Amino acid sequence: MNKLIEFGRKAFFYARVLSGYEEWRIRSYRLQLENRIKQTQEKRTTIRKLPEQIILSEVRRMVEEMQALNKKLEETEAAIEELFKPIDKQAEMIMKMQLEGEERRMKDMMKAMQQQTLLEKEKMEKLKNVNQAGELDQPIQSFDEGKIVNS
Repeated sequence: MNKLIEFGRKAFFYARVLSGYEEWRIRSYRLQLENRIKQTQEKRTTIRKLPEQIILSEVRRMVEEMQALNKKLEETEAAIEELFKPIDKQAEMIMKMQLEGEERRMKDMMKAMQQQTLLEKEKMEKLKNVNQAGELDQPIQSFDEGKIVNS
């Protein structure tokens, strides 16, 4: 009986092979496997791309935050400059006044120094004139001869 069952199985298998049913089954199974492989590969690529996308979105978000912060800083800087404009003008006026005062003092000092040098010059000329007048009264001794010569 077993032989008969075995013979029936083989005959049925041959009939399926000859009819093309078995070949169709093998092809459909192969197509199913290929589809599964494609799906798993697509999942892998999406999973691999997911961290990149997350990182890129984080980087974009950080760049946007930095741009917003830069804009706020520029606005704050402009507001601070507006607040300090009157103070800067006052400081500039004070500096100009101080510079003008220093220039006046320097000019006064220069005038005083010029007057002092003129006075010293006059004093030196008077002393020179007095010395020359005094030397004319005294005899001059010549170093060459060792004699006193009146000039």
